[in-house]
Amino acid sequence: MIIGDRKLLKSIVRELKSQNLKIVFTNGCFDILHRGHIEYLNKAKKLGDVLIVGINSDESVKKIKGDKRPIIPLYSRAYVLDNLKAVDFVVPFDEETPIELIKIIKPDVHVKGGDYKEEDLPEAEIVKGYGGEIKIIPLIEGYSTTKIIKWILNKYK
Repeated sequence: MIIGDRKLLKSIVRELKSQNLKIVFTNGCFDILHRGHIEYLNKAKKLGDVLIVGINSDESVKKIKGDKRPIIPLYSRAYVLDNLKAVDFVVPFDEETPIELIKIIKPDVHVKGGDYKEEDLPEAEIVKGYGGEIKIIPLIEGYSTTKIIKWILNKYK
């Protein structure tokens, strides 16, 4: 389910927590979804009962990755994520960091990929502050959206 309304998100999270379900949260751009993304999301899902994925809006991706990104628009990226077995909810966000979503969701586990270190995450203090846990999942070597884009550009020069 794609949740674009934060009031609805609060209501859903309240219901999940009332059922004592373990909530896992992760976030990213998920531009040109590849095997590395899928394995990462599958591993994240195994850390709890419900996986909520924050997805950067197109404007947010541009701020982070530059004007030529995203390649795939938000509605398509969100649709694809929403149709993966591991993903229960997809929540678009406009900010550069997921801090505001984390404040709403207060996930039991916040997951990031191995290209991050816990001490470098701006959201780490918030997660730990309410008793949440941060898990870093190692990256699958050889898979990245940037590498895919470079490969395509080189192949079709």
